[in-house]
Amino acid sequence: MKKYSRDDQTTMAAWAADCAERVLPLFEKAYPEDDRPRRAIETARTWVRTGIFRMAEIRGASLAAHAAARDAKENDTACFAARAAGQAVATAHVPQHAYGGAYYALKAVAAADPANAVVNVTRERAWQAERLPVGLREEIMERIVVEERGGGVSVKLRKGEGF
Repeated sequence: MKKYSRDDQTTMAAWAADCAERVLPLFEKAYPEDDRPRRAIETARTWVRTGIFRMAEIRGASLAAHAAARDAKENDTACFAARAAGQAVATAHVPQHAYGGAYYALKAVAAADPANAVVNVTRERAWQAERLPVGLREEIMERIVVEERGGGVSVKLRKGEGF
């Protein structure tokens, strides 16, 4: 039995794309010539809009965004922003990838301004939660854990049963 309906999955994909798009400027500022994360978000939005699933296209866009993240490994902020895009588009294949889109977006926000990470991540997580339908909000947001640590913030993705 599937955990999420097709409507849930498209809602989650649109939400994950929104989360990734909010941090995309953090990647593009550092790597203005690299459009792989942007193309991944666009591919996710095309799938949400049309419902047409082409595995090669979805997988290619996701892998390209993750390759951009690897290429940005010296810049945590950009790396996490690219990963958010890669996870968002992968939601077309497996709904739980939406969690990764939000998770990596929060990590990008934290890395972008460590001195204000607690406030910024708390604000971004609230924005993320507000944009999920009530039926998905509690389940998804309880798996994306933000903890204050030593004046900073730790973002974790709680996996487990049903994930």
